[in-house]
Amino acid sequence: MKLNFQKDLLPHLLGVLIFYLLIVFYFSPLVFDGKVIFQGDILQWEGSAKEVMDYRAETGEQALWTNSMFGGMPAYFISLEFPGDITNALVSILTLGLPHPINGLFFGMLGMYILLLSFRVRPLFSIAGSIAFSFNTFNLLSLEAGHNAKIWAVCLIPLILAGIHLAFEKKRILGAALLALGLLLQLKFNHLQITYYTLIVSVIYVLVRLIVDWKKDGALEIGKSLGFLTIGALLAVGGNLGRLATALEYSPYSTRGEATLETESSGLDREYAFSWSNGKLETLTLLIPDFYGGGSQTPLPENSASEKALRANGIDAVQINGFVKAAPTYWGDQTFTGGPIYGGIILVFLAILGIWAAPKEVLYAFGGMILFSILLSWGKNLAWFNYLLFDILPGYNKFRAVSMALGITLFAIPVLGMISLEKLVQKGELKPLYIASGIVGGLLLILAVASGAFFRFEAPVDSNLPEWLANALQTDRKSMLTSSAWKSLGFLVVSGGLVFLNLKQKISDWVLGLALIALISVDLVSINRRYLNSESFQGNPSRQFFAETPAEKEIEKDNNYFRVLNLTEGLTQGARTSYRFASLGGYHGAKLRRYQDLVDYQLQNEIQDFITKAQEGNFDWGGIGVINMLNTKYLIAGQDAGAVFENPQANGPAWIPSEIISVNSNEEEIKLLGQIDTKTQATINTEEFGTISAGAGQVSMVDHNPNKLTYQAQMDQGGLVVFSEIHYPKGWIAKIDGNETPILRVDYLLRGIEVPSGAHKIEFSFEPSSYYATKTPMVIFQYLIVISLIGGIFLTYKTKS
Repeated sequence: MKLNFQKDLLPHLLGVLIFYLLIVFYFSPLVFDGKVIFQGDILQWEGSAKEVMDYRAETGEQALWTNSMFGGMPAYFISLEFPGDITNALVSILTLGLPHPINGLFFGMLGMYILLLSFRVRPLFSIAGSIAFSFNTFNLLSLEAGHNAKIWAVCLIPLILAGIHLAFEKKRILGAALLALGLLLQLKFNHLQITYYTLIVSVIYVLVRLIVDWKKDGALEIGKSLGFLTIGALLAVGGNLGRLATALEYSPYSTRGEATLETESSGLDREYAFSWSNGKLETLTLLIPDFYGGGSQTPLPENSASEKALRANGIDAVQINGFVKAAPTYWGDQTFTGGPIYGGIILVFLAILGIWAAPKEVLYAFGGMILFSILLSWGKNLAWFNYLLFDILPGYNKFRAVSMALGITLFAIPVLGMISLEKLVQKGELKPLYIASGIVGGLLLILAVASGAFFRFEAPVDSNLPEWLANALQTDRKSMLTSSAWKSLGFLVVSGGLVFLNLKQKISDWVLGLALIALISVDLVSINRRYLNSESFQGNPSRQFFAETPAEKEIEKDNNYFRVLNLTEGLTQGARTSYRFASLGGYHGAKLRRYQDLVDYQLQNEIQDFITKAQEGNFDWGGIGVINMLNTKYLIAGQDAGAVFENPQANGPAWIPSEIISVNSNEEEIKLLGQIDTKTQATINTEEFGTISAGAGQVSMVDHNPNKLTYQAQMDQGGLVVFSEIHYPKGWIAKIDGNETPILRVDYLLRGIEVPSGAHKIEFSFEPSSYYATKTPMVIFQYLIVISLIGGIFLTYKTKS
């Protein structure tokens, strides 16, 4: 069949062009000026990944272990690359060379466009829905925060669902290939919580299709579709074999795995997991962005009630300006929020219209996704439901920030909305439009004119303010809700009016489609500009963030092997120190469980006690045995060179204790750590490792890199040697004079080996089979996905011809 350019190609080329230009327009400082978005989390990642990336640049090898954070940990979730991996090339090609991370938003629009086309939504409507999906505030706020992996993972959901849908529409090879491609890339970006949500979305859709198709197609046809989808999923898993194998290896030993102490629970505890729960009424920000006051730090308009109150009470201009530029207008249930989760009033309206206009299977599937994800996002505010899922749903207790489930909501709304619009236009029915307009318009009108009758606009932060300022701030919050409701009502009236004119055949489908593209773009861009605008782009934030301080210059004079404790950064809230040094602290969502135990039960208390004594002039170096056993040679208390304190009692890279203390449980061992001299005494769990004798002699480090450590020992008496390295039971191989020897876990989380008397060379090398045995097969699977995608496109076109 010969292609008709105007019919078969032009609309799709127009869509790609619109997507590309919208990205370039919004992110022009990044595309044209070489600036980058200031992203706090990405700066922390740069600090944690510096050692790994430097080693790769210098040697061409992958550092599989990093010493830069938390005393040492696998680098799997920090910066892991595989030789021959083609996923980066695929991303670059499919996103037309747009820079990371904004290329994810472009791909999200492509994926949504493909999904809507697969449901036979006309191209212009599909373009409008695609823009609404990628430019919702969930994605842009995530981008501003530096959650790049989350953005990419969310933006791949449409392509995955498109593959599933096409398989059930009997385009099985193409469907399986699209599923494989989408899942391949989603697993590559390694945001397992969004992948978990994607699984929920997929299960909901598949279940609806099984119910709908059972009578129509029968078990054989359904079985074929499921079979092809299974093959596609297996190809995606195979294409990420190395990433998944390393993740499965690491997870049991991380804070997401089983508890090591009886006082702990496995996975994440409820309070932590549900600390970021959406309020029930906060769901209304999907259609009224300022319903709950926007973000926790929101600029107020000129002559706001707060500004007038501040001026009337004699506050100076500088303080007034500082307050109104970042006013605490948010009054919802969360501790802090960067901004509202706004899906766009037009799409929310169209999705509600779907209750009467959408095909039943579409309503049940995507409406079910919307409802279920909203319930998940409420978290502790719907405790009976979410705590039950937390306890019984496999793997769900590994994740936190349940408000992230709104990513599903904001995926399903454009799908349901645009399919509903397509069906409404096809049938020319006015009744669904009247009902949906009346319900949504009525709600917006009530909130616009009478919100004060329902809400008091109070927030916990108000208790820290003078009463006169708190009252003014509540007035501003009310004004924000009212203004936002009127604005949403305006967009509703215009968009609903356009649909009405189309149904009355007063304007064409093309005019309606183009108008919706413009309205949706203006609506979402205007809201997003509040949170991600020209001020968000900087020339080189890394240079400023990691600028070397006099304190760091002082430490860098020492070329020996040691660790640093930065007292100004905290143990778990920053990786700036990791940029230059091996640090006791760091920034990572999945630390080793035993190290987190050490932080909770020993390090925090030890640090606080040391600081208290140091402030009194008593530097009790002998009283920080746990810090000493981690070879912490320097403590940083400020930026100046004089704020660096050298620890004269750091244990060094390795030592030979003269006394071995046997313990029988983890609880006994971690408690004992705070009571012993870690240089002369060592604990070992004899239930796990048996009885070990003490030795005597000298041991010193000869060489070190992330994957290998070398020591020289002169043992006057054979026995235990302790190393200031974190014990990890997978991948590490210890050799004495070339002969492999067991690695023991001593002092709760350090490595130890038993060394015979005499002179010996000791080597530790990190050689995890989860990496080395999987790197070649995964590349083969990736090429199979590319081949299947090309074949699926060819066969689909051939069948159509």
